[in-house]
This record gives sequence, C-alpha cells and structure tokens, in this order.
Amino acid sequence: METARPGGGPVLFYGNLWLGERLKIAKHIEIKTRADARLERNPMRKSDNGSGNQVRILAWIAAVFLITISVSAVMAQGPVDGQLRSYADVAEKTMPAVVNISTDKMVDRSAQHPFMNDPMFKRFFNMPDDDVHNNPERMEHSLGSGIVISSDGYILTNNHVVENATKIRVTFLGEKEYEAEIIGTDPPTDVALIKISAEGLPFIQIGESDRMRVGDQVMAIGNPFGVGQTVTLGIVSALGRNIGLMDYSDLIQTDASINPGNSGGALVNMQGELVGMNAAMMSRSGGSQGIGFAIPTSMAMQIVESLKETGTVQRAYLGVLPQPMDQSMADYYGMDRPRGVLITQVNADTPADRAGLKDGDIILSVDGREIKNPSMLRNVISLSEVGQEVDLAIVRDGKEKNVAVKLEKFPDPEQVAEVEDEEDGTLDGVTVREMTERMRPMMDTLPDDMEGLLVTDVEQTSNAAGEGLAEGDIILEVGKEPVTTLKAFKAALGKNTDRPVFLRVYKARQGQSIYIAVPR
Repeated sequence: METARPGGGPVLFYGNLWLGERLKIAKHIEIKTRADARLERNPMRKSDNGSGNQVRILAWIAAVFLITISVSAVMAQGPVDGQLRSYADVAEKTMPAVVNISTDKMVDRSAQHPFMNDPMFKRFFNMPDDDVHNNPERMEHSLGSGIVISSDGYILTNNHVVENATKIRVTFLGEKEYEAEIIGTDPPTDVALIKISAEGLPFIQIGESDRMRVGDQVMAIGNPFGVGQTVTLGIVSALGRNIGLMDYSDLIQTDASINPGNSGGALVNMQGELVGMNAAMMSRSGGSQGIGFAIPTSMAMQIVESLKETGTVQRAYLGVLPQPMDQSMADYYGMDRPRGVLITQVNADTPADRAGLKDGDIILSVDGREIKNPSMLRNVISLSEVGQEVDLAIVRDGKEKNVAVKLEKFPDPEQVAEVEDEEDGTLDGVTVREMTERMRPMMDTLPDDMEGLLVTDVEQTSNAAGEGLAEGDIILEVGKEPVTTLKAFKAALGKNTDRPVFLRVYKARQGQSIYIAVPR
C-alpha cells in the first residue's frame, strides 16, 4: 500500500516498518556479516573466505524472507492500523435506507416580488395581465433527503424540507416511490417525522452520537442538487455547535461535503450507524466549503419519540436568563477559569424561583453533566422530561452547593410574552435588557457612572454579529441618543429607518467604547 512518509515522499509501507527501514536492516546485516568475515581473516583466527560468503548469502535470504512474511501478513490482515481501505461496506449498508424527498408547496410570490402587482411594471416587461399571472400564489417544488429509521415506514427528515408541503413524495434508491404523510414537526429543532405505508423496509441502526469525538470519521449521504444519491467522507470537525439557525441546537460540525439537497440526509459512523441528520452548511458560494452541520441523534431521536406519541413536543423549562462566563467574571467569583453560566435573572413564579435560585448564581452542571454555555443549558433542560427533578451544581457567594429543581412544562407563548417584557428584540438578531444593580459587581470593568442596556444574546448570522456586537456588550447610545430603558431603545430604533442603526457600544472585555453601524 502506498502512503506518505513523514518528512519524505511516497514510500511503501508494510506491517509496522517502512519498507525502506526493512532494507536498511538487511543492509546492516550484510555490513555486520562482512565485519565478522574480516575478523575471521586475522592471524589469530582461521581464515575461511568460503564461510564468509555463506554467511552473507544466509543474511540476504533472511532479510528477503522477513519482508515477504510481512507483506503476506499485511495482505491477509487487510486494513493497517484500523484504517479502512474502502468505505464501500459502510455505503452499501446505509444507502438503501436514505431516501430522496420531493415536495409541492404553495408560495406567496407577491411578498417576494412586490413589483409584480404594479401594472406599469407588467407592461414594461410585456407580462400577460390574466388570472394565471395575477395569482399571487404559485406552486414550488423542492428536493431534500430523509432517513428510514424503522421497517414500518417512519422517516426522519428536516422540518424545512417538508414545511408547508401540500404533497410529499419519497423515492428509494431503486426508484420505488411512495406518498408520505407528516406525523409531526418541531421547528425549534428543525426535526420532522413523516411516514409511508410500507413494511419490511431497509432502515439504519441508531448510533450513540454522544460517543463521537472530534476527529472521528463520518460519511454523509443525501441527494445534493437533485443529482441523485451521493456519499461523501469526512471527519467530525467540532461538537456542540450553535449557529443561530435553530432555537435549540447542539450540532455536529463536519467537513464531509453537505450541499443543498443533503438536508435530512444521514451522517453515519464507520460502523454504519446513524449519528446525525444533515441540516445546514456555511458557504459563500452556495456549495460545500467543508463546513457542514448535522443534528445529533441524541437530540433528534428524543424529538422523534415525542412526535410519534403526540405529534408535538413538550419541553421542560427552568425559568432563568443565563449569560456566558468570561475571565473577569471568573476572577470576581474567585474561580481559576470561566465555568458554567451566570444567572442574570430568575423569573418570578418559575421552577427556578420555587427552587430558590437567585440572580448571580452560577450553574456548573445539571445531573452531573457540565454546562459550558447558555445554549447547552437550554438543550439539556428542554430535553428533560416535564416533572423530572434535576440536580443543579451551582456557585453562590463563592461556595459550591447543590439545588434540586422540579422542571415544569414550557409555558404557552402568551405567558412567555409576559415574562419577556423585560427584554427587547426590536433590533434584528439582538436581545437586550435593562441593567440592574445586582449585575454591576459582576462586570468589574464597567465604570460606576455608566448607564446602558446589556446585550444578552446575538444571533451569529445577524448583521449585528457581523459588525462586531456580542453578548455582554453594553449599548450606550442609539443614533447618538442615550438609552437606559427598553422604551427609549425602541423609540430610538424607530427613527431614521432608512439608515443603518448607529450604536455606541461599551466593550466590557476591552474596557473601551466603540461605534458600530448595523445595516437594517
């Protein structure tokens, strides 16, 4: 087998030694043999040139035999050091259970093309003025992928693949086509469950995504650009990603090519087990650039069970507003490094309030699972069962303690709206809240006389994030007007709506204020 040798060009590798190194051993044996022969020629020993030649011949025979045995052993053993020579077995095992999904959905094109309703625009482009062309709705066809997860026809896919679909068609690798029905969808996680009427179908075994490690090999299977079923190979690039496209996400990042049409397809390990469902990619060109994301099975399959039972998902909640920890906050609390998430607010009449959690507490873990960021806390709590009692390890006043919290069902949107009145999301992709006296000591770089609004969340794909606004920043001014209340913030954003939002922002970590212009 040919491979690249460290620090050199391509060489042959057999067994546990480079072939070049085995030849060096043979050369060393020959040199050693010649030296022994010279010793035999000295006056103190019997001279026998014939015996020296015989030794050299035997040495070469031994070296050749060593290499031959090694080559034969490698050929018999197959993969070297656990590496596969071919991935055909994995593909053959999993491809039959990955299907193509095509949908029909009605789209309101008047919202996409406002000029379509203008008679002057129509006449200029010589567009017919009849019922067909005046109809604001049109049928749109889209393509995606799905994963058969049971022999009786349950198929896992993305919500955005089947959302608002009036007709769903499922096609298997052998061109067998079925019409599918939606069992349930969960937009916050972009998971959907559909079903076809069939039995004895090929399906993929569910693997344990929690056991995946960065660097593990994975294979992505789907229908990119509608060209037909395709497999691509890569590794796990990162775990626990949150790219702001879903309300709840704990994504697997991979460099296996994921393109439009791969959504809903399978991400499998080298045992042919499902570890994720392809969901998104980051690209400047519209095609794969080696940054793809998959929803882990640990999350997707919990959603599937709920959809199977009720067609909806019931989520548990805690009732706190968490914030990431940074080094300055860790120093304030006497911690050697940032750990856990900081509670900036405990909402009244919530599980957290009833359990005695307080503003300023730091949540380190939930049932022994380390919490690294606010997104992770949301995921762990939301995927817990309603009514379950969880054990929180927290830090309060510099001391660690444990608090038991009985989780409750996430409230209806109307109730959430009442709680969220203390926050504002008027600026697209940005959530802010008013500063409190309890929060000031946690920001030791914040001047005592500084007033503003705390940024508690910034979507990574928003214009504000692109201009450098981040969680933990303090918005001091909007359009050169000071803002210390949510009412003032909304009023300032309502002015000069034809221009970018001009912000003066205090960066607590740098201890300085800057100006940012955010496109609307």
